Amino acid sequence: MDASRTRAPRLFGPAAAVACSLLFVAGCSGPGAGAGREGDTAQAAAPLAANALQSDYQRVINDVLPSVVQIQAGDSLGSGVVYDDKGHVVTNAHVVGDNRSFRVTTARTEDTLAAELVSSYPEQDLAVIRLDRVPDGVKAARLGDSAKVEAGQIVLAMGSPLGLSSSVTQGIVSGTGRTVTEGRSGGGTGATIGNMVQTSAAINPGNSGGALVNLDGQVVGIPTLAATDPGLGDSAAPGIGFAIPASMVRTVADQIVADGRVTDSGRAALGVTARTVVDDANRPAGVAVVEVSDGGAADEAGLRPGDVIVRLGDTDITTITSLAEALASMRPGDRVKVTYTRDGDERTAEVTLGEQ
Repeated sequence: MDASRTRAPRLFGPAAAVACSLLFVAGCSGPGAGAGREGDTAQAAAPLAANALQSDYQRVINDVLPSVVQIQAGDSLGSGVVYDDKGHVVTNAHVVGDNRSFRVTTARTEDTLAAELVSSYPEQDLAVIRLDRVPDGVKAARLGDSAKVEAGQIVLAMGSPLGLSSSVTQGIVSGTGRTVTEGRSGGGTGATIGNMVQTSAAINPGNSGGALVNLDGQVVGIPTLAATDPGLGDSAAPGIGFAIPASMVRTVADQIVADGRVTDSGRAALGVTARTVVDDANRPAGVAVVEVSDGGAADEAGLRPGDVIVRLGDTDITTITSLAEALASMRPGDRVKVTYTRDGDERTAEVTLGEQ
C-alpha cells in the first residue's frame, strides 16, 4: 500500500484486540484422566488471563482519564492532556488553530472551563493552553520514557473522538522512529515530525491532542495523524496512526511553560529557501535553492541560489517533503554531505547543520 499521511483533526478510534488462549494444550494431550485435568487447567487459565488484562485496563483508565480534557476551539473539538498542577494543558497546534481562547471540559464534570493560549508551535504540531482554574478531580498526567516504547506494547487511546468525551480505545505500538509529514488541508500545519510512534489505534477527528497511554498509566504520545490510502480515494488507512512521542512533548511544553515560547527547537536546518523541480518526464527530480540564509549552514558550505540538491547524506532528495523528512532525523551540529548539481555538474559539500 502506498499510503500518504494527512492530519486527522481531533479524535482517536478503536484498535486491535488482544486475546490470550491456552486451549491448544488440551488438543496436544493424549487420552486418559491426566489429559482431562490438563485441559481443565488450560480452559481455566484463559478467563483468568482475560480478567487480569481487563483489570489492568480499568486501573489505567481510572488513573489517566482525570488528566484528559476536551477542547472546543471555535467550531471544532479536540483533546488535550493536563501537563501540570498549574492548569497547563498540552495539545496539538492544529487543534487550537488560530484561536486564543477555548472552552474546556473534563472527564469528571460537565462544567465548562475557560482557557487561554500560552503558545503554539506548528513546526512540531504542539501547543500549550492554560485553564483559568484547576477544578477538583483534575490532575497532571505522568509522561513516560519514549525510548522504552517498543513495537507490540499494548496502548490505550483516550480523548474525545467525534465529540464523544472520555472515550477509550485499545491497540498496540506498531512501530517507532517514524518520520511523517502532515498535510496543510483542513487546518493541518504541514509539519514534518520525526521519531513518531506508530499505533494500530485509529485516529479520528476529535482525538488529536489526547493521550496514548501504556499499561503503567504513562502517556507515551500525543495522537496526531492518521494515514490515508490514495488507492482508496484518500480515505483513512485502517490501523495506521501516529503519535508525537512523550520526549518531544516534554521538550516543547517545558519551554513554553517556562518562557512562553519555544527557545530551542532541537530541529536541524540547512538554511535555504527552496522548491521542488521536475525532470523532462515531469517527475520530481530535486530541490532547487531559491535563497540562502546569510551565515547559515548552506551559506558556510558554499551553496548558492540555483543549485539543485539531490542527496542529503545517503538519502535521495526529490522533493521539499523528502528534504524536510531527511532533516527531521538529524540534529543541529550534525555534519552531513550534501550532493547537488550546478550548471549540470554534480558536486558535494560537507555541511554542519544549523537549527530551525
